[in-house]
Amino acid sequence: MANILLPLFLLAVTALILSAAAVSSGADGADGGSIHDLLREHGLPAGLLPKAVESYTLDRTTGLLEVKLDRPCYAKYDGLAYFEQIVRGNLSYGALGSVSGLKQEELFLWLPVRGILLTNPSSGVILFDIGVAHKQLSLSLFEVPPDCRPAEGPEVAVGGIREIPKGLLGRKGGFQDQR
Repeated sequence: MANILLPLFLLAVTALILSAAAVSSGADGADGGSIHDLLREHGLPAGLLPKAVESYTLDRTTGLLEVKLDRPCYAKYDGLAYFEQIVRGNLSYGALGSVSGLKQEELFLWLPVRGILLTNPSSGVILFDIGVAHKQLSLSLFEVPPDCRPAEGPEVAVGGIREIPKGLLGRKGGFQDQR
């Protein structure tokens, strides 16, 4: 009886170790690479995510990627992008689908980015699904991970009226300097 249980026990332990190896995590991942290296390995530009990444987790069996930033922040590409502290998506070669935690400013509106697709790297264009439309951006905007400005909540001015922090409206100096 003991002779049968030992091989079953070893098989169960091996299966547990292999399933744990399917998930890589940490700031450098299980293979020692950064999130920016991981994006490149999957045919995406490193600059899709800012430098402020604290850690990430990738389930290699499902492709579910969860990225933790040290804080919510804004990054500048062709316009402003807002990153929540946790950004999630399904990572596959040349694509990040079912994205949550990322918004892009379009005409003073913050639209959620739902997916990112790079079908033909030689075209020099990357496609962003922002729900109501698809936006094509130059791939060169995403070569280098951008710096990320802390997301400071709007200040509450006298009378309970919210004031938007200067420079967050996509106009030079924001509305305050446009008067």
